Amino acid sequence: MKFKSFIKSLHARKTALAVLVDPDKYNPELIKLAHKNKATVFLVGGSSLQKNNVTALIHSIKKLSDIPVILFPGDETQLSKNADGLLLLSLLSGRNPEYLIEKHIRAAPIIKKMKLNYLPTAYLLIDGENESTTQKITGTQPLDSSDPVKIIVTSLAGEQLGFKAIYLEAGSGAKKSLSPLLLKKIKQNVGIPVIVGGGIDSRQKAEALIKAGANMIVIGNALEKDIFLINEISKAFK
Repeated sequence: MKFKSFIKSLHARKTALAVLVDPDKYNPELIKLAHKNKATVFLVGGSSLQKNNVTALIHSIKKLSDIPVILFPGDETQLSKNADGLLLLSLLSGRNPEYLIEKHIRAAPIIKKMKLNYLPTAYLLIDGENESTTQKITGTQPLDSSDPVKIIVTSLAGEQLGFKAIYLEAGSGAKKSLSPLLLKKIKQNVGIPVIVGGGIDSRQKAEALIKAGANMIVIGNALEKDIFLINEISKAFK
């Protein structure tokens, strides 16, 4: 089962490579390159979509690759039974109840009806020195990267609340990716997988986060600008 394969990759000793696919910016050639470069998983979704074509996109991806396709939904309208599972995200970095629980209530019966596998994931938006789409849509402020203690204890709270993974997100198009030193400290304090995304646009940044202990690294915006960048970044995972 592909969802089990995805979960296994999160707990493996080797850092996994995830490619984030925004349905509004879908490029089939990126899927082919990601498959060739042995990406572990495709994450599909976005904070705000102009067109609801998630199901068609997943169908297209599956025709090009057998890599697991996991939903990274901005809301309940981005769900599809064609996916292999989803990250069930709760925005713990913000205090907007809409993204802490309200959207989950609307999504719950849909997830059950679709029989979707899901991974409860604590979603922490970290300041990447650029106002992200997530920040605009949710009306929340990211956690200040100059206050590592707050980020660490928020991650710890996520684990204690029963989340099965933590997603540290610097935001799409972030000028600054997560600090490897901060990631290392978080890994020393929590025992669940840590996914890192936002602002990772070079092999060097990926290597630093791998060394710091990331369980999965997500590349998205950088590949929208240059799909061939994956040829270089993927070398960090070999």
